[in-house]
Amino acid sequence: MNIGNEIRKLAFENAVTLTYLAKCIADKKGKDYSVQNLSTKLKKGTANFNELDIILNELGYEIKFEKISK
Repeated sequence: MNIGNEIRKLAFENAVTLTYLAKCIADKKGKDYSVQNLSTKLKKGTANFNELDIILNELGYEIKFEKISK
């Protein structure tokens, strides 16, 4: 599974652009964050936890850790 593809899919399904998501990240972090930067991180799979958390919150999702049973 590629997290970048999943984020793009969720954004498309929710009619949200990467430009909007990059602006949300910039607003939350309080510094410049370009759509090109976001696109590159999604393509390379290098977006950090905080960025993914911001993106998923904007899309109406949350990150949840669940212990697997062995």
